[in-house]
Amino acid sequence: MSERNDPLATALFSELFMADQLARNRLSRALPKGMELSHFSVLNHLANIGEPRSPTRLAEVFHLTRGAMTNTLSKLEWAGYVHVNPDWNDARRKEVVISPAGRAARDAALAAITPLIAEIVENLGVSKVKATLPVLRELRQRLGDTT
Repeated sequence: MSERNDPLATALFSELFMADQLARNRLSRALPKGMELSHFSVLNHLANIGEPRSPTRLAEVFHLTRGAMTNTLSKLEWAGYVHVNPDWNDARRKEVVISPAGRAARDAALAAITPLIAEIVENLGVSKVKATLPVLRELRQRLGDTT
């Protein structure tokens, strides 16, 4: 990257980091009592894919260590939001599935944060959001490319 572009790159990432921090803070406050943003993220992912995932695969998806994912899954399992079962095809592995209580908790969390997200989109303007999404997707893809 040339010297000329450094201020632009710095401004881009400064805005991204600040927006991420502010969004996480606002969403965390809107979640139901006792639910953390990391819990919601895992429940939402499991609800959307609709099939079991291994803890290792979940750690990869969320770019976490297996230990960090195990900690999150332990809390979710204790709350009754997920079931961690043996993988019947390979006894050394486990599978994680969302429970009915987990789906209900995810739905309640989604209901709590949806008005906040909708308000932000409305305030920004739908056309601005639509125009920005492709850039953010490409940035995410490039940052996720570890090759």
